[in-house]
Amino acid sequence: MTTTTRRADMFTEDGRPSDDDPREHSPTMGDERATLAEALRCQRLTLEMKCEGLDAEQMARRSVEPSTMSLLGLVRHLAEVERATFRVLMARQDVPKLYCSETNRDGDFDGAVADPQVVAEAWAAWRAEVEFSTRFLAEAPSLDIVADDPDNKHGSGGGSLSLRDVVVGMVEEYARHMGHVDLLRERIDGRIGQ
Repeated sequence: MTTTTRRADMFTEDGRPSDDDPREHSPTMGDERATLAEALRCQRLTLEMKCEGLDAEQMARRSVEPSTMSLLGLVRHLAEVERATFRVLMARQDVPKLYCSETNRDGDFDGAVADPQVVAEAWAAWRAEVEFSTRFLAEAPSLDIVADDPDNKHGSGGGSLSLRDVVVGMVEEYARHMGHVDLLRERIDGRIGQ
């Protein structure tokens, strides 16, 4: 069975878990790092699954005025958050933001337009950031490594954050937005998942 077929089967009539859902039946007795990594993997996979099969217009469709939120905007936003959290904060890379700037703090959502190339570029950026983040988490010597966030750009309160805190925060970020994703997808074509 292909991944596409399995993913499409996650939408069930009764909202109950599907045996074909790749988020189900994953290991449950891992150590702390494996548990956190799996929780984050499942959140990321949910984003992909909820957006699967949609065209550029559907991906860019706004929620309800005056909000600029869309599925495409959320993909771009989460790519931006992954980059800022893992590349900039934890790996201390000096890289520019993907979409946002001092003059357009909502560039991730504002630039989410119904263009197939914009959609493809957003997914490519998101996947690149997820790949970096996944590798960083796997290769880190410990969940206790610390990054400084003196200006509270990453929710530290203006202090230090451990990798453990960062991963929990990233799971929270995705989980918060998956509720938005559920509603956006349902509004587009009525599909709901468990």
